[in-house]
Amino acid sequence: MSETKKERLEFWGGMFMSLIPVAIFFAFCVILFVVFKAFNMEALATGGFVALLIGGALCKSYTKYWNAAISGISSITSVSVIVIFFVIGMFSALIKESQLSQGFVWLANSIGMHGGLFTAFVFFATCVISTATGSSIGTMFVAFPVFYKAGIDLGAGAALLAGAIVSGAIFGDNLAPISDTTIASSSTQQFNDGRPADVGGVVRSRLRYSAVAGVISLILFAIFGGIGGSMADAEVLASAQSKANTLFMLIPVAIMLVVATKTRNIFLGIFVGLVTGIITGLALGLFPFSRIFANDPANNAAVGFLVEGVANMLGTVGLVIAVFGIMGVLTEAGMLDFLVEKILGSKMAQTAKGAEMACLIGISATTFIFGGVTSASILTFGPVLNKIGHAKGLHPYRRANLLDGVANSLPAIIPFMSVFVFIGAALSGLSPVSVALGTFYGVALFVVFLVAIITGWGRRYEGKNGEELKEEPKE
Repeated sequence: MSETKKERLEFWGGMFMSLIPVAIFFAFCVILFVVFKAFNMEALATGGFVALLIGGALCKSYTKYWNAAISGISSITSVSVIVIFFVIGMFSALIKESQLSQGFVWLANSIGMHGGLFTAFVFFATCVISTATGSSIGTMFVAFPVFYKAGIDLGAGAALLAGAIVSGAIFGDNLAPISDTTIASSSTQQFNDGRPADVGGVVRSRLRYSAVAGVISLILFAIFGGIGGSMADAEVLASAQSKANTLFMLIPVAIMLVVATKTRNIFLGIFVGLVTGIITGLALGLFPFSRIFANDPANNAAVGFLVEGVANMLGTVGLVIAVFGIMGVLTEAGMLDFLVEKILGSKMAQTAKGAEMACLIGISATTFIFGGVTSASILTFGPVLNKIGHAKGLHPYRRANLLDGVANSLPAIIPFMSVFVFIGAALSGLSPVSVALGTFYGVALFVVFLVAIITGWGRRYEGKNGEELKEEPKE
């Protein structure tokens, strides 16, 4: 116990000073988006690193402070997200280069799928893609170049179309058995005998919540998805007819999904998809070989969509590094242990309903603090929920679903503190507020879990051998 205290970061003014980097980062976001009305990932990452630098000056040991930050940055979750960004960036650039969106314009226009109906279709399609790959961020980088331009040309409202893509990406992140958040939420919730909750059981019990929120969102997108949209002129649609062959690029997309799903390895899926996509694009004449990777002697630079794909991810990767650095500092400062003690000792946590409501607040606050990086917030708050759940006899499946569901709902789409919204804004060119307001699924999922907590819908308890009980077990 004493050794643990010695290892913790000590700040001038006390433990709560460890929250200064979070406050600075939040203030930077407000200044950047509200005051300057500007947005780019590089500027946002700069805010994160400035926050870390200033926070270190408040720590009694600058060396230990940065060791804690590096520990958070070097976590397996952080490194995995960064690598996924880079490989997904190349595949996303390939899809953009092939102009696949033009094929969707032709297809949807041919069958009369316009406005809100197309927005609803995009939500459904991105749900399928994100569930198959288990990567919400990867899905957005694939879906925006495929669907966004096509939807605008077909009369979809820009904000709701962007929101539909972000919503579909979050749907899969919440439900997919190979999603990092599904694995994290399951592994942090243990049975009484110490076994982590099995992913299969968690996903089966989770479907009820995701499906209800998904259906609600689908209906809303179909009704309101065309607001603010306008049909493209005849020349644009006529031009799209000549690009009908770009739909063949769906073949490498499908191959990528199948490989990623079967092997449960997003990296292998992207590699196979990238290879087959390049071969297909070259065979169809969608782009010349020089657009893949070539030399630009006039500027002494390498060019091509592979280079552009990696370069486009640098700002996003910088943001991820800064956020995980802040998380490492909060962990080593003892703020997370403090949170555990406060929740366990609160009056609200004396009943199962009250404990779940307290956890909803805690999960929401943690997700907000970490800028909507749901895997980080789940891994951070998971142990807290595990202790509370054990005390109330709540089944690990219920706890895992509450943890993942709330993290992937409203707290993950706060306009100025959300990686999902930031990426959606960057890829669509819209403001973060517009993207957040169009992300119906995040709001619907939060309401579903709020109702589930208040009414007790889906609440189960753990029996002696891990079986699910409808009522709280008697002592």
